[in-house]
Amino acid sequence: MAEAEITRNVLMYFILPLWLMAGFADWLCHRASHIAETSGWKESVIHLVMFVEMAIPVTAAMQFEINALVLWIMLICFLAHEVTAIWDVTFAHDKREITPIEQHVHSYLGVLPFMSLTLVVILNWNQFLSMWGLGPEPARYTLASKVPPLPWSYVLPVLAAVLVLEIIPYVEELIRGLRAKRSGVGAHSESQPANTQRS
Repeated sequence: MAEAEITRNVLMYFILPLWLMAGFADWLCHRASHIAETSGWKESVIHLVMFVEMAIPVTAAMQFEINALVLWIMLICFLAHEVTAIWDVTFAHDKREITPIEQHVHSYLGVLPFMSLTLVVILNWNQFLSMWGLGPEPARYTLASKVPPLPWSYVLPVLAAVLVLEIIPYVEELIRGLRAKRSGVGAHSESQPANTQRS
């Protein structure tokens, strides 16, 4: 098996599933910290923003040929996600407890997007160089579908996992926060100080 194929398989069948499981584990930690009654719906909105920031590059990587344009999209979204993560920490750290387990989960949520981007860069090194005016080929700034496309036998399970492990839990988290706000419970009440890690 070629090294490029091994790298793609690691990205598709190990890193992405692990990333999704870490996201679900983070939701469990939020629930255990009673996020709806502490930091409330506003932190849940930040979490959904971070989800969108990562959903855009993952969707682009699965749908389109990786070229300079897609790499720029991935890089910009990754940097935006990092900035939003800092905003999240700043918002949440004095409103709810962030346990050691949650901090450990956050370490995965920080490194897995970086690992994913790094592996995509390695697999598309010439187009990465072209972003900076280097390398043997010109930068391509078009959205062209993958040829061949990823098989539906892979895409459909990934979409199902995203729905079950990410979209439904985090929308549910937001709904709980909005319900707590309407009932006048928490969201502005004091909570235990939290350690400064991603949330």
